[in-house]
Amino acid sequence: MRRFVLALAVVALATLPLWVANSYYVNIVSQILLYAVFALGLNVLVGHAGLVSLGHAGLFGIAAYAGAIFIDGGAGHFVAILGGLAMTLVAAAVFALLALRGTGLGFVMITVALGQIVWGIAYRWISITNGDNGISITTWPRRRRFIGRR
Repeated sequence: MRRFVLALAVVALATLPLWVANSYYVNIVSQILLYAVFALGLNVLVGHAGLVSLGHAGLFGIAAYAGAIFIDGGAGHFVAILGGLAMTLVAAAVFALLALRGTGLGFVMITVALGQIVWGIAYRWISITNGDNGISITTWPRRRRFIGRR
């Protein structure tokens, strides 16, 4: 019975965007879930692996910028998610090659440096990131019509 209730809750949450009419609530819940995944990743690093990472937000920023660049280029959300994930995985692999050479305080300092490098690139590479203003997405995402929604 407990598994059935859990499965029913997962299905209800997965189909939530289909039956919630107001996109504001879908947006807020999506942001909450994104930040929860961010916190879970940091929890795995600190709590389970014992690695204190101060550059974790850099990877989050790389994923956000990559997704925004793909959407601004006219790609759909699914392609933008896959592209952002691929770019972040490549960056994480490079970061891991550099950061895992250090231990203890050395690891912390390397992750701080990598996070600052990502911040510097995002802040100074104005032709791609638009500096302080961030990326302006000029296109609307493709809307799909769902049954029962007007």
